Amino acid sequence: MILAAKMIDVKPSDEKPFGKTVLAGLSLQEIKTLLKPHPAYRASQIFDGIFQGCLSFEEISSLPLDLRKELSEKFILVPGKIISEHRSVEGTRKLGIKLEDNSIIETVLLKDGKDRETVCISTQAGCPIGCIFCKTGSLGFKRNLDFNEIIAQYLFFSGKKIKPSHIVIMGMGEPLLNLAELQKAVEFFTDPGGFNISKRRITISTCGIVEGLKELCENGPDIRLAVSLVSARQELREKLIPISRNNHLEEVKNALLEYQKKRKKRITLEMVLMGGINTGIEDAEAAVKFASGLNVVFNLIPWNTVEGLSFANTPLKTPEPKELDYFTSELERHGLNVTKRYGKGISIQGACGQLGQVKLNQ
Repeated sequence: MILAAKMIDVKPSDEKPFGKTVLAGLSLQEIKTLLKPHPAYRASQIFDGIFQGCLSFEEISSLPLDLRKELSEKFILVPGKIISEHRSVEGTRKLGIKLEDNSIIETVLLKDGKDRETVCISTQAGCPIGCIFCKTGSLGFKRNLDFNEIIAQYLFFSGKKIKPSHIVIMGMGEPLLNLAELQKAVEFFTDPGGFNISKRRITISTCGIVEGLKELCENGPDIRLAVSLVSARQELREKLIPISRNNHLEEVKNALLEYQKKRKKRITLEMVLMGGINTGIEDAEAAVKFASGLNVVFNLIPWNTVEGLSFANTPLKTPEPKELDYFTSELERHGLNVTKRYGKGISIQGACGQLGQVKLNQ
């Protein structure tokens, strides 16, 4: 990950923005060590409070008032605060979160039926990739998020009676350029003594950073993988996803073949489809060729409207139903598995590619 980070000047993830130590995300033993000489059971009360949905020391009623005040002067329980909240009619919630250094990020909770709630988590403030079809990419990049800040997004949606069942690392930023912090966050989410979320219920989505894919293959986390393919034509992909110039499709595929050989998992290939741009026969044929030899499912995503975004001096547009149907049928004709994602949260600008309606600083 060091190579990829240097290539696009991503701020190293070990530069922490906090003046105080954050406790959310630490192990019980780590909290015990930090709280000495207080008795060990105080650390247990704090640790339990985090998993019960407490966002500040004031909410942990088992702690004496004077201790809550003392701890607040030395530590942060959960970093950041909610500065905006929007809800759509179908139940999608989007939060704007101001972090300790005034950076702003967004995170989304999606309802997929009675027993499934999915948190869409960001890993960076802004994004350095600059995909032309993505609102976040138009913001520029500020910094990587600390693992505590990644965890906090889940905690803001989690309470005493609510524990979201799934996590998708598909929010603001490119996760593989902040993989070390993400690995720590996944460790916390899957801790049997904590939320105990199955790794099968966590998905990471990347635009295809080759060095990051290799690191993921070797060292995990062993979660589900989705790759934002968008186009399997190298020339077009470079125009849509500029970092593709340094992460050639052939190299991406080789990395995915190695990943699949070692991890034995099916990969999702995500394709944001834009009307008149990447929905033709040559696009479908290139996608079929790229998928050859891989165990994949295609997830087709009609582009969600973002005002002001364009390609070749023409405003982007959602594909016509006939374009989507044609592209789907061409992939299926070659025996490929295809699903279609219909944007939830579009009315609150919370769907795929729409995050970043607030400035990076406030």
